[in-house]
Amino acid sequence: MKLPVILCGLCLLAICTFAQTNSSSAGKKALTSGNPIADGWYADPESRVFGKEYWIYPTYSAAYNKQTYFDAFSSRDLIHWTKHPHVLDTANIKWAKRAVWAPSPIYANGKYYMFFAANDIQNDQQIGGMGVAVASRPEGPFRDALGKPLIGKFYNKAQPIDPHVFIDDDGQAYLFYGGWGHCNVARLDKNLTGFVPFEDGTLFREITPEKYVEGPCMLKRNGKYYFTWAEGGWTGPDYSVAYAISDTPTGPFKRIDKILKQDPKVATGSGHHSFIHIPKTDEWYIVYHRRPLGETDQNHRVLCIDTLGFSADGKINPVKQTFEGVGKRVIR
Repeated sequence: MKLPVILCGLCLLAICTFAQTNSSSAGKKALTSGNPIADGWYADPESRVFGKEYWIYPTYSAAYNKQTYFDAFSSRDLIHWTKHPHVLDTANIKWAKRAVWAPSPIYANGKYYMFFAANDIQNDQQIGGMGVAVASRPEGPFRDALGKPLIGKFYNKAQPIDPHVFIDDDGQAYLFYGGWGHCNVARLDKNLTGFVPFEDGTLFREITPEKYVEGPCMLKRNGKYYFTWAEGGWTGPDYSVAYAISDTPTGPFKRIDKILKQDPKVATGSGHHSFIHIPKTDEWYIVYHRRPLGETDQNHRVLCIDTLGFSADGKINPVKQTFEGVGKRVIR
């Protein structure tokens, strides 16, 4: 008669142990963002800090004809992310029809500007290129600021895709962009809807470093300009991120090394990135996309975040990709 009691006791112990294990696992998961940080297929994330919130604006990773909008994600602690669907939609951009890529938002003049690529143009005769949209809130809706592309032609052989806006400490805004192995930089005017010529009268200056493919991104630290980009093929395992350092935002940029590349134990196709800097600190994060192991569809890419570190001599340390992501960080 005691056997059922013993069995029930063992069952109860097993159930409790299982519950504790799961509770512990759930607790640990809640302590970090986890990678990926959001459900769904996304790529080319541009990250910003607006006030005390973190924002990530990615490309919707799908077939070109389905890429007709951008979603965004916001967080106050890097762990819990809220999805904001369709912050920009081609319904509000009359010239953009498909392949809307690589949004780059920025706050200026009391507004939120979003630079983006559309239509994947292959020559100067096609309509498309890079546009700029404006909103009163970071979650949009963003609407076309010009009614036409900001850059609709090839300059210095750079396909007009993958915009990235960087505002220097003196208030000057720079637009970095370019695919097909060429990168340009331009100085934006105060309205962020036009350009200011360089001293030689040109609007678009080529700054292409060795092995550059696409996805430019700039950060500034201790007075130095760290120019980063994606290299390799975006559909393959060799997609990666490299960098250079300069004393000016326009270079010259001499390639130093890769900082992010595939980890055969974690993911492949790791690239097209951006950075988060915690204000008034030397804390940095890298936000990027990668392809989960076993995925063969070229559009199956996910959003991830990991810690970015620097060596004593100012070089960027290689990024360690994780499944855990990063811990809680509230902006004070």
